[in-house]
Amino acid sequence: MQVATTKVQDMTSGGIRIKALGTRAWAAAVGALWAGSAWVNPAWANPQPGQLNMTKGVTEWSHEPYFLNNVALGVCTVIGVLVFGAMFVAMFRFRKSRGAVAEKWSHNTMLEVVWTTIPVIILIVLAWMSTGGLVSFADTTGSQMTVKVTGYQWKWRYDYVNYQGKAIDGVGFVSKLDEQSNDTRQLGSELDPDAVKVGDENTYLLNVDKPLVVPVDTKIRFVITAGDVIHSWWVPALGWKIDAIPGMVNAAWTNIKVPGTYRGQCAELCGQDHGFMPIVVKALPKAEFAQWLAQQEAAGKAPPATPATPASPTPAPASTAAAPASASTTAAAAATTPGKQG
Repeated sequence: MQVATTKVQDMTSGGIRIKALGTRAWAAAVGALWAGSAWVNPAWANPQPGQLNMTKGVTEWSHEPYFLNNVALGVCTVIGVLVFGAMFVAMFRFRKSRGAVAEKWSHNTMLEVVWTTIPVIILIVLAWMSTGGLVSFADTTGSQMTVKVTGYQWKWRYDYVNYQGKAIDGVGFVSKLDEQSNDTRQLGSELDPDAVKVGDENTYLLNVDKPLVVPVDTKIRFVITAGDVIHSWWVPALGWKIDAIPGMVNAAWTNIKVPGTYRGQCAELCGQDHGFMPIVVKALPKAEFAQWLAQQEAAGKAPPATPATPASPTPAPASTAAAPASASTTAAAAATTPGKQG
């Protein structure tokens, strides 16, 4: 989203000619309506070429909101076609210039019952479907892993709590914007954002120094909070986002089915660097994750390296060290002894 904002600022900074204002304003209005539709609003954190719909996601639950979105969109589309169709027919076919005469009746009981009952039924069905999805999403019981997520301005901290019934000790880290993106975003850097890539993927403002590593085919429980202001942990491929609120703990779960790297962003305006707070989740097969976790636990339990003590300098021989002192003592004695002066 930060990239999109920058592009808009670049477009407007050069000024707009007055004669083109009407056309551009119309295009902007149409674009805003088009982008605001749930059907065509892309997930900004992981856009794909030609993407129009929401991302279907890669988790056990992410298909639920995707399906509900399409059902709700279908209902809205049908209603829109009927309402606007009737409106345009009335405007153009029954206009005064064609000699149309308004009817004298003002009420039709049957019609009013129909157009009241049908919307009520539609709302009940949508509420039933969405409530079922929300109930399943809120149920974190039976989770096989727990990860604590804490939001800070402007980074995330991940602490691994347990896995497969065993507590995890000493595995946690802070994840922040990667150095390449951070250098490129600085004013006057003259670095090209399009050159910030991981492989062939442009990752400007979407990559981190340390991703959250999790296993696939595992029900993972997230406990999410914040240490300063309200943040929001959002990875579109997981199918949900949860606010991270100071003093409160929210819970969510996921079960990733496809190994890969999935990117997200903070979805709550949390301060001046809100646009530089990405999220990266790396899902590994269980065997690879177990190996990674064992390495992290071993590194956390290893004692800190003790710096080597520098060798003490070799003392000078006693006779050499004592020689200057003996000479000075002899001179002092000679100076104070009567009869020894010349």
